[in-house]
Amino acid sequence: MLFVDVARIHVTGGAGGAGAVAFRREKGVPRGGPAGGRGGNGGGVILVADRRLDTLLDYSYREHYKAGRAGHGEGKNRDGASGEDLRLPVPLGTLVRDVETGERVGELLEEGDELVVARGGRGGRGNASFASPTRQTPREWEPGEWGEERHIELELKLIADVGLVGEPNAGKSTLLARVTAARPRIADYPFTTLTPNLGVVGLSGHRSFVMADIPGIIEGAHEGRGLGTQFLRHIERTRTLALLVPVDDEDPQATYDLLREELRAHDAALAGISHCVLLTKADLDPEAARPPVSVEAPGSWGQFTVSAVSGAGLDRALEGLWARVQREKEAAAGDAEADPFGSSEAWRP
Repeated sequence: MLFVDVARIHVTGGAGGAGAVAFRREKGVPRGGPAGGRGGNGGGVILVADRRLDTLLDYSYREHYKAGRAGHGEGKNRDGASGEDLRLPVPLGTLVRDVETGERVGELLEEGDELVVARGGRGGRGNASFASPTRQTPREWEPGEWGEERHIELELKLIADVGLVGEPNAGKSTLLARVTAARPRIADYPFTTLTPNLGVVGLSGHRSFVMADIPGIIEGAHEGRGLGTQFLRHIERTRTLALLVPVDDEDPQATYDLLREELRAHDAALAGISHCVLLTKADLDPEAARPPVSVEAPGSWGQFTVSAVSGAGLDRALEGLWARVQREKEAAAGDAEADPFGSSEAWRP
């Protein structure tokens, strides 16, 4: 399936129904009275978060969406039927903006979250609503209002606990495939990952967390080079990041520094998310051959040497990631005003 994470659509609420002008004609009521009902309210366009979706692909094929219009009022004080709401399913993590104003309309993060993006028009009053002791036979009525109309942009930001960041062929996809049920594309050439991938890491005791893998980051990514920059939005909501540095890299320290700089250049807030270092491909660097590789990462909360092929070091790294995720959740829940990223003490194995 093609991954689409940005789409622009035009939404229109349904028009409200017009009020009616009518008078009662009843036996025993010689003069009758006003009996025109109100028009119904138009339907609204509502976005609904659906965890079964993971792309905005459907909205790249169709641009215009309009809710149902309402029925008009009728005699005998009968109100018109309300227009039917148009409910559009979107993936969890969808951010909505008004294209013309740039205003942030809202976001949908949890299953079942709803967001009205175009309200239906109000129904007009019939002449029964204008009756008073001094005006017993009014002939006034109101037309229904038009529904709200706007051009909106849908932007998908995947929701994950841990985000994997690294250069092409750093081992991100291999790691994700090893520790989750996800099956990303894996090959021995750069940029095999063309879209973000999500997977659930399962640990003992019914513990789990969600891990996200994005395309590789290269130097100049924040300026548009490579593929990673257009997908960095998908790790903005992660609770912690794992920066992958292969142990067989010619200069592991330079690779780590590059990743940190590209994150900072893309968004200072992204660089502020807590992170650890995963020294990958440990199976290619036998300790007997040379001293263990390490990098200077004073801002990280931990450093792990792992091999997604042999499984070496993975248990320790995953336990560390799970503990950090729990700490970030507790910090966010305990004090909404405190910075949940980096404010707590570093985890130590």
